[in-house]
Amino acid sequence: MKSVSAKALLDWVDDLIRKRRVMGAQARDDRFTWGPLARAADLRLDYDVTLLPPKVFLQPPREKLLEFSRAGGYTSCVEAEPFVLLGVHPYDLAAIRQMDEVFSQDHADARYLKRREAATIVAVDVQAVSANTFAGHMGASHVETGYDILLTRIGDGYVAELATKKGEAIAGALASAADADAAAQEARREVWAQNAQRLKKHELKAAPADWPGLLRKGYEHSVWEEKAKLCFSCGSCTLTCPTCYCFDAREDVGWSLARGTRVRIWDSCMLADFAKVAGGHNFRKNKADRYRHRYYRKGQYIPEKIGGQIACVGCGRCITACVARIANPVEVFNRLAEAR
Repeated sequence: MKSVSAKALLDWVDDLIRKRRVMGAQARDDRFTWGPLARAADLRLDYDVTLLPPKVFLQPPREKLLEFSRAGGYTSCVEAEPFVLLGVHPYDLAAIRQMDEVFSQDHADARYLKRREAATIVAVDVQAVSANTFAGHMGASHVETGYDILLTRIGDGYVAELATKKGEAIAGALASAADADAAAQEARREVWAQNAQRLKKHELKAAPADWPGLLRKGYEHSVWEEKAKLCFSCGSCTLTCPTCYCFDAREDVGWSLARGTRVRIWDSCMLADFAKVAGGHNFRKNKADRYRHRYYRKGQYIPEKIGGQIACVGCGRCITACVARIANPVEVFNRLAEAR
């Protein structure tokens, strides 16, 4: 574990950019987005929350799967160029770890796993708390594993933990920095303790461990119809979610009909046609059915699939993105808890 000044950290980032493909959080007007870093000065480790999660680099919104031609044959497309995700918040790292497990199960997703192997993750503890986060309730206010390097702001510098061989491979000057003393390590633990409380902007009255049971009893609860009446079926809540991974596969054929590509794009269970099948039947035609399904996926279906992990890390992006103000999981699970 190393102690690094803010200037030394920026110098390291500039050196890293010269050697690697680096993605980081940057300011866009009054919001923050992920994108390629051209210089360390553009990196914002003090961001509150990004518009989209860093999963965009592991499961892109639009991804070419293969190219084919009428002459016969096809060419599979797999991207696996090494890159660095610099400045991942703990709740987004928790989501990535869930996606690692999901995409490794059953028929493992080779494209996701190749990108994941190509990624080196530099996590950073939260400095500025976003208005809608409740990660402190979800056990995602801080993490102690899963990263290659972890940065924690302590006073006017950082504590840097080089946790893996991947982290050591990009450490550069960080590796020769002074070791963090006992006071710095204690200060990091204090940051974790403070963030566990600070990242609770919405008060959750139902413990995440209780969510599956609440959903098993709450299928006919009035909250589904009540909230769905205001829903625009826009999909913003799920398309900004770091633990949603549904996709559609489509084939784009050129005007000559001689060549084409198969692509994978993000999809959302909140969209009207998501559950429509051949023949025109829609298994979730009603908005209330789609609205309810989103919560059952997060609180019951995914926990059953990956060992009890709730598919919500409390980032709060869904709350911010929803113009109808009905996407807050805290409100819904509090209502279900009241009915116990």
